[in-house]
Amino acid sequence: MSLEELGPLVERLPFATIDHLRPVTQGHQEVIFCPGKTPAQVVAIAERLERAHGAGGGEGDGGGTFLATRGEASHRDALRARFPRAEVNELGRTVYLAPDPEPAPTGRGTILVVTAGTSDLPVAEEAAVTARALRNHVERLTDVGVAGLHRLLSQTDVLRHATVIIVVAGMEGALPSVVGGLVKVPVIAVPTSVGYGASFGGLAALLGMLNSCASGVTVVNIDNGFGAAAAASRINHT
Repeated sequence: MSLEELGPLVERLPFATIDHLRPVTQGHQEVIFCPGKTPAQVVAIAERLERAHGAGGGEGDGGGTFLATRGEASHRDALRARFPRAEVNELGRTVYLAPDPEPAPTGRGTILVVTAGTSDLPVAEEAAVTARALRNHVERLTDVGVAGLHRLLSQTDVLRHATVIIVVAGMEGALPSVVGGLVKVPVIAVPTSVGYGASFGGLAALLGMLNSCASGVTVVNIDNGFGAAAAASRINHT
């Protein structure tokens, strides 16, 4: 593709350069990371993405799509006001405007998002919403951490029917090793910043997951539910 052909696929605003080529290069459109942006900037970027990826390519809330992550209340409120159809996940701090009509998932199986505790749900919800936006079938298994291992062991059928498993855990980060020892599918571990002082804001969980003795476990950064979902989606679409 020539530079001239690339031109219309790069939209320049005073504060952002929007890449409309992402569906070709990455398999999905650009995602809005809200921190550091004003609500007005986030809305302006969302408008361009919605328009470029709308069913008819027209102006306004008419079938297009976007995903915004890590939105503060001001970001979420501004997007909700501009796009009444958008789904706001307060816990996961995401705003997702699904295509209308929303297409069927294109992933070959199920991405299962597992949380060790209820306190890990904000990161898990970010992962679940992202995985859905990337056109995967998503299921959730919540609050099954190692403090009560029988809660997990009673759900082994659910674990073994998944194609990819995202495991979100704080404290000592032990749950991904346990899950990795029970299944033969890829496990993506997400350490969270949940825990007391010696957890060091998720560093203890991160190191525990990196040192997992279970095979097939990979690890993303602390609290990075989005990154885990993006990786899981690529696996699920391979």
